[in-house]
Amino acid sequence: MQKITAAANPDAYVAALDGWRRDLVVKLRKAVLGAAELEEVVKWGHLVYFSNGPVLLIRAEAGRVLFGFWRGKRLTALEPRLKPGGKYELATMDLREGMTVMATVARRLTEEAVSLNQSLGNPAVPAQKTRKT
Repeated sequence: MQKITAAANPDAYVAALDGWRRDLVVKLRKAVLGAAELEEVVKWGHLVYFSNGPVLLIRAEAGRVLFGFWRGKRLTALEPRLKPGGKYELATMDLREGMTVMATVARRLTEEAVSLNQSLGNPAVPAQKTRKT
């Protein structure tokens, strides 16, 4: 993957995109921000949204846009295009030119992901192991 300079803020991230990637990121961003109260930042070189820890990401690359959720493995019934990856609960949609996500689906995924963080806690904090005595 090509190393890029991180954008100063989310608006700058979007402004640096062009074509279908920009159109798709604008649409996803609008749906996500309309679904819940989230903190939006540029972290790890892409858009990351927080509510009691990381909730989701939007990452534009040369040939695709990734739309991913930290607890995405728990959301696959809502969106079968979410593909789990790694040993944690992250799952992402790999969106290519011509593909889209309905705004209602993006909002519903966001709402559910925020709800999971509220009930289960911050997914970036490892669960505490029970100590045997």
